[in-house]
Amino acid sequence: MKGPKREWRLRINYKALVQNLPFIGFLAVLALIYIANSHLAEKKIRRINQLGKEIKELKWEYINVKSELMFRSKMSEVSKSVEQLGLKQLSSPPQKIVLKKENEK
Repeated sequence: MKGPKREWRLRINYKALVQNLPFIGFLAVLALIYIANSHLAEKKIRRINQLGKEIKELKWEYINVKSELMFRSKMSEVSKSVEQLGLKQLSSPPQKIVLKKENEK
């Protein structure tokens, strides 16, 4: 039993640790880059979801405003709203006024 444990301890010594220090540092930097990348990806996903919800809300608002405009631009609604100003709906079609120029006889 003491044989395998002792071999393992001999493999992990100060000299081997110092020799592999650049590789261990490289692995640590890779781990930090991986963590930062995952955080940035999650942040972007949250932003995309937020913008998707905002787009849905704006679409509903657009549809609501469009339907309100269609309703208010009907002839009956327009005549109701301008009645307060004293304007009335024409009962006869408009007539064209033609002026003769002074040079023409």
